[in-house]
Amino acid sequence: MLASGLLLVALLACLTVMVLMSVWQQRNSKGKLPPGPTPLPFIGNYLQLNTEQMYNSIMKISERYGPVFTIHLGPRRVVVLCGHDAVREALVDHAEEFSGRGEQATFDWLFKGYGVAFSNGERAKQLRRFSIATLRDFGVGKRGIEERIQEEAGFLIEALRGTRGANIDPTFFLSRTVSNVISSIVFGDRFDYEDKEFLSLLRMMLGSFQFTATSTGQLYEMFSSVMKHLPGPQQQAFKELQGLEDFIAKKVEHNQRTLDPNSPRDFIDSFLIRMQEEEKNPNTEFHLKNLVMTSLNLFFAGTETVSTTLRYGFLLLMKHPEVEAKVHEEIDRVIGKNRQPKFEDRVKMPYMEAVIHEIQRFGNVIPMSLAHRVIRDTKFRDFFLPKTQSSFSSNPQDFNPHGLHLHPSRLSSSGKRNCLGEGLARMELFLFLTTIMQEPRFKSPVSCRTSACPQAGFALDP
Repeated sequence: MLASGLLLVALLACLTVMVLMSVWQQRNSKGKLPPGPTPLPFIGNYLQLNTEQMYNSIMKISERYGPVFTIHLGPRRVVVLCGHDAVREALVDHAEEFSGRGEQATFDWLFKGYGVAFSNGERAKQLRRFSIATLRDFGVGKRGIEERIQEEAGFLIEALRGTRGANIDPTFFLSRTVSNVISSIVFGDRFDYEDKEFLSLLRMMLGSFQFTATSTGQLYEMFSSVMKHLPGPQQQAFKELQGLEDFIAKKVEHNQRTLDPNSPRDFIDSFLIRMQEEEKNPNTEFHLKNLVMTSLNLFFAGTETVSTTLRYGFLLLMKHPEVEAKVHEEIDRVIGKNRQPKFEDRVKMPYMEAVIHEIQRFGNVIPMSLAHRVIRDTKFRDFFLPKTQSSFSSNPQDFNPHGLHLHPSRLSSSGKRNCLGEGLARMELFLFLTTIMQEPRFKSPVSCRTSACPQAGFALDP
């Protein structure tokens, strides 16, 4: 009984210290950080945030505090940047200061600071420099990758024709196609569309990606230190991420057994060769862990973002048939129906380009982006950002390609951590979307004018 009482007193004392420390930190940073809603100890601004609609919650806070403000995601303090001007000022004008990668709790569970996407410091610089050069070696930005995309677009059209006009969920039609482009670079080959392991990988990627946008996923971002030990959907996301790592590790092992240093077949081979070259360097970043995690970064990012953008694009075109009609008219006039679209066609297709930019802007696939971290104490717009802070970027709304006046640079990634596959993604979006739109028109099984479009499902007119 006495022991229980002493334990209770100790717990209360610890809680009191935690609360006092939290209050002290909030007061200590007052007048330095950007303004924001007052947080509560441990839960932060949880009560002001709707975890099912985080983007809307953040934009609502922005209306009160402006484009630069501070919020507390649970015990985690972050600075939010809203709108193009604030984001560009941070990532371009202060590129070096904002070049760090911030916390992303779900993916940090697996990557733990390894790989090109989630690393920092010298590791990030070396892996990024190597990745960009190697992607170029395997055709990214050149005619070779365009031919690869065109070939994959042909496989997609063949698969869609095989549905014979039935209502389908296009999710995996699109992700299989997009994923095969990056797979040919990372693994040196494409997958058959009916390959069961391939479909399982795509489901794992989609599942873990979608988890981050759920209410539970947002809660996990706030309270990961506790939730990672509890049962719940986060445990399924961890299993999916682990399954993806296991697949990459198996691919790496195969390449190690069959490697010819004089003839690299893919990204993995090129990394293995670099590992051999630096095996005597005790500080090298070219080791097995970074190889597996960087390959997974490329495979994941090269699959989900473009395929999800395409899926949202088709939903928007079904909801706006007048836009779809103008796209068809431009395709018929510039390309016709007897040849495959080329990337160079885009300079003669300003309306298609405007539609793609508007899909990217309006779709807002990752509305809070990946967190950035300032790598040193930084003065930004008269605010003080200590080097432990992160920042999120977000965009406005309203689908209207007719009135689009934004320069493409306002829709591209910026700064030292910009998307290293941006050029590839831009080519894929144009070629895949134009190739599919060249076919007979598609339709939704429900009216998109009178109700929300379905998450997926359209039928090609026979």
